[in-house]
Amino acid sequence: MADDRNDPERDRLSGRLSRFAKVGAGLSGAAVSYGANRVFAGDDANARNAKALKAALGGLKGPLMKAAQMFATVPDLLPPEFAKELAELQTNAPAMGWPFVRRRMAAELGPDWVSKFASFEHEAAAAASLGQVHRATAHDGRALAVKLQYPDMQSAVESDLGQLRALINLFKRMDGSIDPSEMIVEIGDRLREELDYGREARLMALYGTFFASREDIRTPTPVPELSTGRLLSMTWLDGQGLLAFKSAPQEVRDRIAALLFEAWWSPMTHLGIIHGDPHLGNYTFGGEGAAHLNLLDFGCIRIFPPKFVAGVVRLYRALSNDDRAEQMEAYRTWGFQGLTDELVDTLNVWARFIYGPLLDDRERTVADDVPPGEYGRREAFKVRQALKAVGGVTIPREFVFMDRAAIGLGAAFLHLGARHNWKRLFEASLEGFSEEAVAERQRAALAAVGL
Repeated sequence: MADDRNDPERDRLSGRLSRFAKVGAGLSGAAVSYGANRVFAGDDANARNAKALKAALGGLKGPLMKAAQMFATVPDLLPPEFAKELAELQTNAPAMGWPFVRRRMAAELGPDWVSKFASFEHEAAAAASLGQVHRATAHDGRALAVKLQYPDMQSAVESDLGQLRALINLFKRMDGSIDPSEMIVEIGDRLREELDYGREARLMALYGTFFASREDIRTPTPVPELSTGRLLSMTWLDGQGLLAFKSAPQEVRDRIAALLFEAWWSPMTHLGIIHGDPHLGNYTFGGEGAAHLNLLDFGCIRIFPPKFVAGVVRLYRALSNDDRAEQMEAYRTWGFQGLTDELVDTLNVWARFIYGPLLDDRERTVADDVPPGEYGRREAFKVRQALKAVGGVTIPREFVFMDRAAIGLGAAFLHLGARHNWKRLFEASLEGFSEEAVAERQRAALAAVGL
């Protein structure tokens, strides 16, 4: 649909200009609030400014809001007040009203769209940065989740990416430790993919096939006859969010953590595919005592080259064996350039934090006595200071979503206070691992769903 010149929502210059004006107005409003808060707010100025920015981005919808969510998960990139407010955009985004829903449904399924459902709820069940979800019922009695994309998102992506590049250039001038240029390329490609609901449906089917033998890890089933490129209908999975289990018995919390670990890392080590957006709104737990995990969203799935996956495993083993030559080769495989012993030492600070629980052959929490919101901040600060001393580094694009997944999962495990021998869980996921086997399994899995 994106290449169809008759598509009224294709990427258009007029759409980009309209979006540019809206974004500018929203951020200008946040800037006015920022100035007033600096003058009048006293010690809580950061908190007030963070709320103003959250309000501006939440009202805008779209890619800038999505990017804000991503930045909120990068430790030490934002002050804690800003990280907290922006992280809430992930699950508390304001929904668009019924007039929008009627227009969108008619545009995608035709003027008689209501007759294609036995029921359709007016109020959104959930809202996010690029779309919102409504509960419905099919004529065969199946409960459905109907995901509607917000209008003109294709133009919004291109407009917002241009403004993000300007923000990143400012960041580069302010902080020379990390060159995030490749990050914006990666985020842009993933955002464009996320707008393609046909692709998401195929990836949903891929995950469904991968976990078909597991009763304790479930995925929705797409409903093609009620879906289009910007409308995705799927079966509804009942469950509760992770935070509902923070006070559950230890064995329940540990089981939840093990399910999350397997749901993210098994596809990575077997297929080279990872869910790049492990925030709390993308999964629930159902059954007695959280017997099973529901994976709910497949818009942000990263398919890695098998060589990169081999580098991930290579670095794990090189860190385990304290093998400097293998560590350097692993970073080179990931795409880091200009490697020196000093730069490898610095990168190892972060790597030993990310891999730390996997290197320790004992039962433990992910990070003892560290609040989820502060996970990785101390290590990130050390790395950024050290990178400034060695002249900075360009982060390879493949690194972005793997790092994000690791931080997101670690924070979830901390919320739960889960205890495991994480090394044994990871070693179990590596059974039969080789780069060649990953390449073959990936090829077959993608071909089976038409990707």
